[in-house]
Amino acid sequence: MPAASPRPTQRIDGRTARSERTRAAIVEAHVSLIRAGDLRPTADRIAKQAGVSLRALWSHFADMEALFTASGQLILDQRDAAFTPVPAGLPLERRIDAYCRQRARLLEQIAPAAKASSLKEPFSPALQAYRRSHVQRVRDELQTLFADAIGADQALLDALTAASMWPSWGTLRDAMGLDPEAARAALARTITALLHQE
Repeated sequence: MPAASPRPTQRIDGRTARSERTRAAIVEAHVSLIRAGDLRPTADRIAKQAGVSLRALWSHFADMEALFTASGQLILDQRDAAFTPVPAGLPLERRIDAYCRQRARLLEQIAPAAKASSLKEPFSPALQAYRRSHVQRVRDELQTLFADAIGADQALLDALTAASMWPSWGTLRDAMGLDPEAARAALARTITALLHQE
């Protein structure tokens, strides 16, 4: 009996592949413009940055809210790629130092996106959802990393979370004019004080 012929290799339709590339280019263009300081990029500027027509942009995204959703996911993915869990077995002081150094680095990384989001978040369910997701991730990290110090103290966890989020970092960096190292030192001082309460 002759051997069965191999199945034909599954191929992605050329149009589908192009569509996915175009969609990704639009999302990357949106995030790139924000990172470059354009906190309210228009659809026209996003399309030009992506090298596509305005019509192509709107054929891939029903509205700006849909683009916010896709861009928010890309930013979240980039944040996850840059995140390394701090070992929970380290002595408390070393955990605090490692946590604050990583937090400062990640907050600097997301600073342009956080500023851009703050302009539209009150009117955008997608951006509100991503904010809640960021808060929950930080809260979960704190709960795991400092479980021995936090215990069941939800008020302490609330305070640590608030100190670790963008609004606090933005106050240190923008409103107070601190450089990243001085802002990190202030964050470390706050986290240390909270975790050493009697």
